[in-house]
Amino acid sequence: MAEQGAADSTDPPGFERRRAGVLLPLGSLRPQTGTASLQAAADRFLQFLGEAGFSVWQMLPVQPPDEYGSPYRSVSVHAGDPALIDTDTASLADAHRQFREHATAPQRQEFADFRRDMDYWLADYSLFAAARRRHGERPWWEWPAPLRDREPGALASLQESGRADIEYFCFEQYLFFSRWQELRRRAQAAGILLLGDMPLYPAHDSADVWAHRGQFKLDGAGRPLCVAGVPPDYFSATGQRWGNPVYDWEGLARTGFRWWLDRIHTQLALFDLVRLDHFRGLEAAWEIPFAAATAEHGRWSPVPGQDLLTAVRAEHGTLPFVAEDLGTITPEVRALRRDFGLPGMKVLQFAFGGGSDNPYLPHNHAPRHVVYTGTHDNNTTLGWFEELGPQERLRVTDYLGHPSEDMPWPLIRAALASVCRLAVVPAQDLLGLGAEHRLNTPGTSEGNWAWQLPVDVLTPELAARLRALNELYGRC
Repeated sequence: MAEQGAADSTDPPGFERRRAGVLLPLGSLRPQTGTASLQAAADRFLQFLGEAGFSVWQMLPVQPPDEYGSPYRSVSVHAGDPALIDTDTASLADAHRQFREHATAPQRQEFADFRRDMDYWLADYSLFAAARRRHGERPWWEWPAPLRDREPGALASLQESGRADIEYFCFEQYLFFSRWQELRRRAQAAGILLLGDMPLYPAHDSADVWAHRGQFKLDGAGRPLCVAGVPPDYFSATGQRWGNPVYDWEGLARTGFRWWLDRIHTQLALFDLVRLDHFRGLEAAWEIPFAAATAEHGRWSPVPGQDLLTAVRAEHGTLPFVAEDLGTITPEVRALRRDFGLPGMKVLQFAFGGGSDNPYLPHNHAPRHVVYTGTHDNNTTLGWFEELGPQERLRVTDYLGHPSEDMPWPLIRAALASVCRLAVVPAQDLLGLGAEHRLNTPGTSEGNWAWQLPVDVLTPELAARLRALNELYGRC
C-alpha cells in the first residue's frame, strides 16, 4: 500500500483508524495510589486513558532491568520483571511458600502447564537465574568453565542441586505472566491496546546469550569479539557503545531464525503491538571492536532483515510492529520498512532543525507512522523548548502559528493534528513537566529510568481537556 490514503487490510493492528496513546512505563505508576498495588494503579490509569479518549498505552520493555535500571539490558528477553508483580503477601518468597503449602490441585496443574508451555525459554532462564544466585550474581563467563560452557554433566548437577531455586524462579514468572494476562484482559475490556517495546539485542550477561552462544559473535571463553552500538548522532558526539554482543546472523539463519521467532512469540503474548527498537539494525549493524572505549570506530555489517521478517510473517501471519527508524536512515532501511508495511516514527522535537523538507515536520508526515512529541530518550517537551536558543524558539512558534497556549500544549496539538494514524504523547508532556522529569539521557548510565508519576495528577479536568482534543482531531 502507498504511504498515503485510507486504511486497508494490510494495515497493522491498531492502524485501521486514527488513535492516540500515552507513553508511560508500567513501573512509573506505583505512587499513583500511595500503596504497593501496581494493579490498582494500572486500573486507574486504564480508566483515565478511556476517559481522556486514548486507546493505546505504550510501555517500555517489561523484562528485568540491569543494575542501572535500564530495561534495555536485561538478563532475559522473555522473563518479566519481578518488581512488577503484585502479591497478596509480603514478598514473592512468601507467595511461593504459601503456594507450595496450600495450592489446590487445579492451581498446581496450572503451574505445571505454564512450565510446559514456556519451556522454550523458561528452562534455560530458571537454570541461569539459579546459577547466577549460586555464584554471587557474577556474569556467566566468570562461572566455572563446565557450567559456563553448558557441559551436560554440569547442567545436570545444577538441575539436581538447585531444584528449589529453579522452581522458585519458574514460579516468579508464573505469577508475572498470570498477572499480566489479567492486565491485558482489563485493557481489552476498556478498548485499550498495549504497545510494547523490544530491544534489538539481549544483554551479554543474559540467559539468552549463555544458552545460545552459537547465535552471537563470541570467543571461546564467551566474551564478545565486537559489541553493538550506533555511530555519532544527535544524542552523542562519540556515538553510543551499548556493549551488547552482536548476532552471528549466519548462525541464526541456519536455524531458520528460531531464537528470534521465539522471542517475538513471547512479546505477542504480552502486547497487541510491539515497537522494534533500533530497526535500523535489521538492515545493517554497527559493530564496534570490543577493546574500543567509544563507538566512533565501528563498521556497518549487513543483516538479513528481509529473510528474518519473511520468517516472522510466515509464522505469525501479521506483523504488528512499529519500526523505530530514527536517526540517520538509509534508503535500504526505508525500503525494508516499506516492504513489510511497518509504521515508522516521527518525533516532533526533531522537526525544527534544517529546512522545510525535514521529515519530522507535520506537513511531511504520512498516515502509516506514529507521531510523538518526544520519546523516552528525549527531554520532556517543556524542557526541550526551554533549552532552545531564541532563533530556534522563534522557528518553532512560527511554524505552530504563534500559539497562545504554553508549551507543551502546542506540540501536543501538532501531534494530534498530524495525519499519522497513531499519535503518542509521553505522560510527562500531558502533565506539562520540565527537564527534571526526564526519563532517560542516552549515553549515560546514572540517574535514569527512575521517574515516577506524581500522585493525584490524572484529574477529571485533565481527562476532559484531553478528550476534547482527541475528539477535535478525530482520535477518539
